[in-house]
Amino acid sequence: MQTISAAQQTASYFNEVITKLAEYLGLSTQAGSLVHQWLGLGVLIGAAVLGWLVALFVLRFKVARLVNFSKSTWDDTLLHNGVFRRLAMLVPGLIVYFGINAFLIVDSQMYQVVNNLSIIYIMLGVYFVAQACLSATEQIYKSTRFAKKAPITGFIQVGRLLFTLALIFLLISLLLGKSPIYLLSGLTAIAAVLLLIFRDTILGFVAGIQIAANRMFNTGDWIEMPKYNVDGEILEIGLTVVKVQNWDKTISTLPSYSLITEAIKNWRGMSESGGRRIKRAIYIDLQSLQFANEEDLMRWQKLAILQPYLASKKLLLEEDSKELTNKQLDIINGRKLTNIGTFRAYIKEYLAQHKDINHDMTCMVRQLPPKETGLPLEVYCFSKNQNWVEYEGIQADIFDHILSMMPYFNLRTYQRITNTKQDSELLR
Repeated sequence: MQTISAAQQTASYFNEVITKLAEYLGLSTQAGSLVHQWLGLGVLIGAAVLGWLVALFVLRFKVARLVNFSKSTWDDTLLHNGVFRRLAMLVPGLIVYFGINAFLIVDSQMYQVVNNLSIIYIMLGVYFVAQACLSATEQIYKSTRFAKKAPITGFIQVGRLLFTLALIFLLISLLLGKSPIYLLSGLTAIAAVLLLIFRDTILGFVAGIQIAANRMFNTGDWIEMPKYNVDGEILEIGLTVVKVQNWDKTISTLPSYSLITEAIKNWRGMSESGGRRIKRAIYIDLQSLQFANEEDLMRWQKLAILQPYLASKKLLLEEDSKELTNKQLDIINGRKLTNIGTFRAYIKEYLAQHKDINHDMTCMVRQLPPKETGLPLEVYCFSKNQNWVEYEGIQADIFDHILSMMPYFNLRTYQRITNTKQDSELLR
């Protein structure tokens, strides 16, 4: 009763103020008349504008000054996204909503209209503040180390969607004069239609949860999707679409749920491993393979990186030769060095001393099964530098050296010649 009495006293006080204002303007009015209510509405709007200016001054200028002096960055993000400015916009609606009883007659039509408009204004204000807070939250999260492990763009978009749906339901319920629960109870009748409309949204939301929980993808990952002709870096993982910038600078957009339903190669493991694989073969002409003679051994002995290999092989060959002699076997059946085997050992030692090769990862030179195009000799190793341009340069330098050293071992690469006349001349 004391609260009601205080409210009545406040209303009576403002009624007297409005009456005196009307007399000052030369208007004859009584409490409750239309002119009296219009004057009260004008005073209320003036108070709302004044409150907005004061709140704007405090939040946008005074608080902004404190934010600029603060060492933390999250409050700067809130300021740049307009959170404080939008909070100031809430003040007029709150002043009108809580001050309307003091200026207008409760049972009048003007009271109902102004009250509904103030509620709508407050709901819109809260909605825009929430949207600004979500934008600020996303920016703050992206600046943390957790953003590289689990993106939240999809969840932010879900939050935006939920706030939008809540605003729509509240506005409809206010305009119809029905409870929001009453409107929600009627959704069961149109559930199938809503599922059809929001199909991609629901699938994208579920996909976003799985991606975040399993840390499958993140912005900045290099992915390949042959089905969609996608080969590039993920720019954004949204609620319904994923944006990928291909290496030709085109932008591909694909459904978010395709990240968990399609076959995708993610190169993140390569970037986190500390090396990028080099896997390439050169095809050697089988007719150039031969046993090594003394002249070859003397020439190869000049290569410093081959000297330990040749020394160990020499000991093994001498032991094998003695064993064959003791057994009175033909020496032609003994072990001998070949140019292809020595060349393979040379490449292995060359890679072992290469400064751009990651020696903590697999490094080998192997022969693949011979083909009609020759004998494949494959280099399998990992470069330390993962940058595309530098990686290609390292790989090219390695094979430039390998191809240039082949004649030193009396080896030739296989090269198909399509001109039969030229082919016959070369064979002669």
